[in-house]
Amino acid sequence: MSADRKFFVGGNWKMNGTIESGKKLVETIKSAKLDSNVEVVVAPPALHLLPVQEALKGTQIQVAGQNAYHQVSGAFTGEVSVSQLQDANIPWVIIGHSERRTLFGETDANVAEKTKAALKHDISVILCVGETLEQREKNESINVVVRQLDAVKKEVDDWTKIVIAYEPVWAIGTGKVATPEQAEEVHAAIYDWAVKNLGQGATDKLRVIYGGSVAGKNCKELASKPSILGFLVGGASLKPEFVDIINSKL
Repeated sequence: MSADRKFFVGGNWKMNGTIESGKKLVETIKSAKLDSNVEVVVAPPALHLLPVQEALKGTQIQVAGQNAYHQVSGAFTGEVSVSQLQDANIPWVIIGHSERRTLFGETDANVAEKTKAALKHDISVILCVGETLEQREKNESINVVVRQLDAVKKEVDDWTKIVIAYEPVWAIGTGKVATPEQAEEVHAAIYDWAVKNLGQGATDKLRVIYGGSVAGKNCKELASKPSILGFLVGGASLKPEFVDIINSKL
């Protein structure tokens, strides 16, 4: 696998932990023997980004914001702007996570606007897409994902700093996991979309990763699929098994 297609594992800590527990988690990761061929990014809560980044100095592990607002500054109480992430040297941000879409009402257009703003400020994006259980049961999974990607394509031409995370909403935090075959089918469809919309050259670098109750017990089987080039991990990223997930290709 080329350097541009390095296996990618992100850990989304969501709204969990303390500064102290974050430091302990970092120490667990730092003390482990990790696959050097894997790019690792962790996304602590916004308040913990800087101490976690400081604790990771001297390692290859990077940090990500869990969300960002597209405006540079202004009267947007409670938001963190892409420019503030850039100012703090935060290299990554998660955009469009299903919890942002379903709980906080973010639309495809909002996600596209945020993605465009992050890239403009030289922040790489973990772009989340995925369908609900109702949509899957209606066989709309691929149509939903394509619609979400099309919205971003209207605003973004250069996808070289985007990692696409396919996260079926029905599998996030539920313990339900898309079978390797289900995940592979959607991942393959995303690559097909990319060939048609971004060109073959872009897809040579594009990584599509899977998220949705990824754990130590299922990561190796999922990682064996050719179109799954990494994971976005939720609950398991707060546990020692995160190391096993990072090392799932070994």
